[in-house]
Amino acid sequence: MRTLICGSMAYDNIMVFQGHFSDQIMPDQIHILNVSFLVPQLRREFGGCAGNIAHNLKLLGGDPLIMATVGSDAGPYLTRLDKLGLTRTHVRQHANALTAQAFITTDLDDNQITAFHPGAMNFSHLDHVSGWMDVDLAIIAPDGRDGMLLHARELAAQDIPFVFDPGQGLPMFSGEELLNFVKLATYVAVNDYEGKMLEERTGVTLDKIAEGVEALIVTRGAEGSSIFTSGQRIDIPCVKADEILDPTGCGDAYRAGLLYGISSGLDWRKTGQIASVMGSIKIASRGGQNHVPTREEINAKYLRAFGESL
Repeated sequence: MRTLICGSMAYDNIMVFQGHFSDQIMPDQIHILNVSFLVPQLRREFGGCAGNIAHNLKLLGGDPLIMATVGSDAGPYLTRLDKLGLTRTHVRQHANALTAQAFITTDLDDNQITAFHPGAMNFSHLDHVSGWMDVDLAIIAPDGRDGMLLHARELAAQDIPFVFDPGQGLPMFSGEELLNFVKLATYVAVNDYEGKMLEERTGVTLDKIAEGVEALIVTRGAEGSSIFTSGQRIDIPCVKADEILDPTGCGDAYRAGLLYGISSGLDWRKTGQIASVMGSIKIASRGGQNHVPTREEINAKYLRAFGESL
């Protein structure tokens, strides 16, 4: 089953603050915030939700098709897609813009502060979902605002089931727009913070949102995740990582596991467990796409964690 990945492709500039944000930010002075973090470590990585999700889905043996927009500086990223065997037929390059850029600062508690320049992502609405793509499943991950709205309508019009994953793009939308996304989507995936924001923006509880989709997935970092489906709550434990190095892209790795499970027709518990394994593999590697386990290695980690094979 081919899976359409609608979302951002970006360069991640990752900085590590050798301290704790909580020690530097005074809550009672937040209205006059003026904080500087010394970051002796800086790396530039390939990232963006679409790139990260596609990379992880490919590792699992899935068939991802990326639809994204990049800028004039995208040459190294396009070359990387070719090396990874990821089709870039629907990766549109714009000469008058830069590829999206994320500037991510992580502290020693794995908290993150991110600034994001959308760049060419703002042109995502110029791409369209068409029947000849031959996809059976899709995900709408953070992307240009207009593109996300358009692609949701196009997928629903063509009866292609999709995951709505607003991520850090959630604040771009009104409560009415978010409810329309949920109405069109087959599945919704959020982390716990995004879930609270979704409730606040829409005025609708997550329990009620779960009633309108086939599954609502809520991730909680080290506390695992929960899948709400058919009136049930399935709790998925966090899989212990070999090492905790960098949380960047862990949510995307988890979502790749969800897509793999859905496209393979697996039950929700196993789907969530695969997603949890992918998140634990990612966090042991720096950057969103530098982990390269074989399918056999993924299976071995799944077997150790859950006592069964994939």
